[in-house]
Amino acid sequence: MQIIDTLEKIDDKIKGCCLTIGNFDGVHLGHRKIIASAAGLAVGPVVAMTFDPHPVVILHPEKEPQVLTPLPLKAALLEAAGVDYLIVVKDSYKLLTLSPADFVDDFLMKTVKPKAVIEGDDFHFGYGRSGNAEVLAALGKDRNFDVIIVAPQQVKLSGSTEKVSSTLIRHLLHAGDAANAAKTLGRNYRLMGKVIKGRGKGTHLGFPTANIEPHQQVVPAEGVYAGFVSVAQSVEELCTSDEKIPAVFSLGRAKTFISDHPLLIEAHILDEKVEDLYDKYLAMDFVDFLRGQQRFETEEKLKEQITADCKKTENILSNEKK
Repeated sequence: MQIIDTLEKIDDKIKGCCLTIGNFDGVHLGHRKIIASAAGLAVGPVVAMTFDPHPVVILHPEKEPQVLTPLPLKAALLEAAGVDYLIVVKDSYKLLTLSPADFVDDFLMKTVKPKAVIEGDDFHFGYGRSGNAEVLAALGKDRNFDVIIVAPQQVKLSGSTEKVSSTLIRHLLHAGDAANAAKTLGRNYRLMGKVIKGRGKGTHLGFPTANIEPHQQVVPAEGVYAGFVSVAQSVEELCTSDEKIPAVFSLGRAKTFISDHPLLIEAHILDEKVEDLYDKYLAMDFVDFLRGQQRFETEEKLKEQITADCKKTENILSNEKK
């Protein structure tokens, strides 16, 4: 996949493409359904157009959202889904305040001139999100490009059927529901960050941990999780890594020994041969929630619980690999 980070780099081989526009945060099952529909048309290259920064950052900087997938991870996932070209548009106030017709005429037709545009039924564009799928279809008819609207992807979660969306995934993660978030994403949620020096408490207890400082990503609810880690020299390497090292994750504020402490994000790796991880980058893939954080009166009780967490994690992850 080729990444185009300035509009000046768009050339004629992209024109006449199958285009899909969106934030693609999470690159979840719904996004992948849209991309598969674009690829199935087979009338030109599959082009995804996304925006950086998120439009909210331009219009309401005080509401800057945390994302599910930082741009490097989003790019890797879009490539795996079948995108041939990724156009990263640098958002601006001028672009975001174009009317729907001007967005099509002064932006789309002058840059990619698509043969087809493929979107979900909740697609909105133009000033104040005033354009929708029907408006896009009407504009396309007059400008000689087809508009294909893809029905929402549905997923069964705990007995109910839900429409797949980035909002739903954020809600699941904030509730600690890593398993259902994975069903909705079509993969385990990946949190990435640089390994930083911790308090050394885990090593003291006999369960050394790697602490990470995450990027501006959604952090799941506080608690203990089963998952896998990957290690790399850079965030970019992490985005394509399929390494799976079993681990127990702890996200919490050190309730046992400290009354007030910033959120700690730790991974205890269930592998005796662990390399020195300081200053490297770690990806945490969340598989399942084990328990909430709790206070332990003694170190012995805490060690007993961590031992139980490790055994439960090994059982969960052994099934995950099958």
